[in-house]
This record gives sequence, C-alpha cells and structure tokens, in this order.
Amino acid sequence: MSHVITCPSGLTGRVRGMKVREERILADRKLAKSGGQVDELLTACWEETLDPGPYDFGDKGIDWGAVLQGDRFYALLQVRALTYGPEYAFALGCQNDGCRARFEWELDLGELPVRRLSDESRAAFTAGNRFETTLPDAGVRVWFRLFTGADERRLPQLRRSAGDRILSAMLGWRVLEVEGVPEKDKRRFLEDLSLRDADFLVDEFDRVDCGVDTAIEVECPECFTVQEVELPFDRGFFLPGKARTARRRDRSSSSLG
Repeated sequence: MSHVITCPSGLTGRVRGMKVREERILADRKLAKSGGQVDELLTACWEETLDPGPYDFGDKGIDWGAVLQGDRFYALLQVRALTYGPEYAFALGCQNDGCRARFEWELDLGELPVRRLSDESRAAFTAGNRFETTLPDAGVRVWFRLFTGADERRLPQLRRSAGDRILSAMLGWRVLEVEGVPEKDKRRFLEDLSLRDADFLVDEFDRVDCGVDTAIEVECPECFTVQEVELPFDRGFFLPGKARTARRRDRSSSSLG
C-alpha cells in the first residue's frame, strides 16, 4: 500500500511502508556507522516524485543528500506510519528523583506539529541556501545555512570529534560568514559568543527551517510529574512495539494449542 505525502518544503511524492527486504538496511552496521541508513530506507520506500518542491533534481531520481533534514524526517515518519500504523509506543523513565518509575508512553505520530517552509525561506534556500540574521549582543550580521541529508550523515563524526565543544562545532558548521570576521578567525569568534547570542542563533536556525516538532510532554503514571522529552529515534523506531510483539506471541501460542 502506498500513499501520497507532501513534505514541509512542498516536496511531494508517493511512498510505501517497509517490506521484509528492508530489514537488511536496519541490520547493516556499516550503514548505521556511516549514517547511510536513512538514505537507504527513503530510497527504498519512495516510489515516485510528483512535485520536487524547492529541489532541482533534473532528470535524475531524488537525491536525498540534497533534501532538507526536516523533509527527510517527515518522510520517515510517514514510512513508519504506513508500515505499522500511526501509533508509536516507547519506554522511558520518570525524571523525578523521588520516583524514577519506568513506564511506556504511546502517541499518534500524525499529531506531531509540522512546520512548513515559508516562502521567504524557500527563496533563500533555492538561491544558494544562505540565510541572514543579526546577533543582538555582538551587533554583527551572520549568514548561515539549513542542514540537508549530506550534513546529517556527517553529524555522528562531528559529535565524536567535537568532544565537549559540540555547541561551537555545530555553530561553526552551519555559519557561513560573519560580518567583519575573516574565515580563519570565525571559530574563535563563535567560541567567544555570549550565550544569549548563541541561543538567538539556534532559534534563528529553527525559525527559518521546516520539519516536525519532536519535543513532547509526558506524564508519569506513578507520581504525575510532567516532563518534556524528545521523541526517541533509533533502530527501535522502525521495529514493532512491545504490544504488537505480545499479540504475535499470543497468536503463536494459540495455534500450538
């Protein structure tokens, strides 16, 4: 079964759920280490491009490395929902030190808020993926870019090499130019930013970008503490939940009886 989806940027295509043969992609450790699993899954499950949106693929097939991170994640959510249904259950622990209960939380993936790419952002992206803002404390203009699939694949390596300087490394990767600052001095400038300017810059990244808001509020069933967590996104996201596994076990037991 396939379904037509429209990604946050306007990219529209026909996708299908995963088949048994896609299990090899999830089990491929080399792909996991290189960050290539997402590209492989999307390539396998994307059947047809109906509208390229802001992308220029020419006569070739869709290049997931050139697609915005927000579009890629949205498409993955749709593939997962088509495969197993929109309900997604995951385990987590209460953050209340006096409780620390473990429980399962379930949500409907279709209810996650989607941020569409604005006309202004689309114009800036198609004109070279170059966005401009002015830092409130430093008072200088900064030009930055939005993340694409090619960047996403390099994120694990960046995090490993950055160590405890992950914020400055991420800023340095996305910032293209700083007004009045030579390229060789850009990293030092970013490390000397006030935290207010750094927070402002991260907010600007989000403001002009598109995608799916994955911060969700959950309530502990034991102490009723409400906490905000990020939607877990790992190998388990593409595998059946505990409830479905239990139903399969029950059916198997019944057939044996």
